[in-house]
Amino acid sequence: MIRSSTLDNGIQVITENIPGVHSVSIGFWIQSGSRHEPASLNGISHFLEHMIFKGTSRRSARDIAQEIDSVGGVLNGFTNRELCCFYAKVMSGKLPMALDLLSDILLNPRLDETVFANEKKVIQRELAMVEDAPDDHVHDLFCELVWKGHPLGQPTAGTTESISGINRDHLQEYLERCYCGRNLIITAAGDLEHDELLDAVAHHLSRLPRGKPIDSQGQPHEQRRFRIEHRNSDQVHLCLGTRALSQKDPQRFAGFLLNGILGGGMSSRLFQTIRAERGLAYSVYSYLSAHSDAGCQVVYLATAPDESPEAIRLILEEFRRLKSEPVSATELLNAREQLKGALLLSLETTDTRMTRLAKNQIFLGTQVMVPEILEAFDQVTVADIQSLANKLFNDVSLNLQLLGRVEDCGFSMLDLTLA
Repeated sequence: MIRSSTLDNGIQVITENIPGVHSVSIGFWIQSGSRHEPASLNGISHFLEHMIFKGTSRRSARDIAQEIDSVGGVLNGFTNRELCCFYAKVMSGKLPMALDLLSDILLNPRLDETVFANEKKVIQRELAMVEDAPDDHVHDLFCELVWKGHPLGQPTAGTTESISGINRDHLQEYLERCYCGRNLIITAAGDLEHDELLDAVAHHLSRLPRGKPIDSQGQPHEQRRFRIEHRNSDQVHLCLGTRALSQKDPQRFAGFLLNGILGGGMSSRLFQTIRAERGLAYSVYSYLSAHSDAGCQVVYLATAPDESPEAIRLILEEFRRLKSEPVSATELLNAREQLKGALLLSLETTDTRMTRLAKNQIFLGTQVMVPEILEAFDQVTVADIQSLANKLFNDVSLNLQLLGRVEDCGFSMLDLTLA
C-alpha cells in the first residue's frame, strides 16, 4: 500500500508497506543537480553530497560509518543532473536509527575546512579517473555536445576548473538555498508504518525551512553536431544519438520498447548486427537518457579506428530501417516481455521500490501502479514504434561524439545523415 503526506514545511513523505519483507529502504531526495548550477560552480551539488557524509556536529565521519556498519546496513548517496539522493537500507527495527542518521547529515553537516580541502582533491582525482576511462568519458562528452548551451550539458561532477573555484562558503550557501522542505521528498519502502514514519520525520525535520523550488533554467533546443576528441588509443569510442522523450512523455512506453529493439540487450538489432554477425565491437548498446523535460536516445560502441565508419554506417542504417519498415510482431513481443520481466524482478528489492516512489513523484507528480505500466506496454503497437522512430530519428537532432584515434577513421560531418 502506498501512502503520501506533506508536512507544513513542504516535505513530502511517501511510503510503501511491503508485506513479507524484513528490511526498509529510505531515501532523502533533493531536487537539485548539475542542471541547476551556474557554470562557475558546476559540480557543487555532487561536492556537497560528498561533504554530507564527512561528519556532523554530533557525529564524525567514522561515527557515521560505524553506526551503519554496526547494524549491517547500507548508507550511500548519488548525484545526477536533476537530483541528489542519500539513502539507507536497514532491517526494519533499525529504521528510527537510519532516519536519525539521515536527518543529522542533512541538517548538521560540519563542512570542516580541512575535510573540505581533502575532499576537493578526492573529487579532482575522480574527474581524472573518468577522463582516463574513455568508455565512461565519452558519455559525458556526448551530453555536453547534445545539450550544448544548456546546463543539462554540464557534467555532474563538474570540471577541474569549476571544482578548483568552489570554496566552503559556496557549499554553505548552496546547502541553505537548495536543502529546504520544498525541494525534499522522503520515500521509504518495506516493513514500516506510514503514520509512524511521518511523525518521526516531523520530529526530526520540522525546523527545516520551507524555501523555494529550484529553477530548472528552461527546456533545451534541438541541434545537430559532430565532434571529435583526439586520443592515442587502440579503439575509437563513440556515442551517436538523437533527441528523445522526457520522463513524462505519453509515448515513453513506445520509447522504452524502441530502445529495447534497437540495442537494449543481446538479442537487439545492434548487438546482433555489429557484434554477433560482423565482429566490429565487443561492447555495443543503446540507452535512454530521460530528464524532466527532455531526453536522448543514445548508441554507444567501441571499435578499431579503421572499422568505425562501417560501425557508424550500420547504426544509421538501423535508424533508417526502423523508420521505413515496421518491426516484426515477434520483435515487439520479445522486447515487451523483456521489459515487463525486468520491471517485475526489480520490484523484489525494497531499495528499487523506494526509488520508484521518488521518481514517480518527481517526474510524473503521481504514483503509477505496476498493473498500469504493464498495460501501457501491452498497448504499444508496431505502428507506434515506427511512428516514434520517424519522430526521433532525424538529421535536425542527430549528434555524434568520437573519442580516440579518429584521424584514422576517415569519417566526416557529410557522412552524418539519415536522409
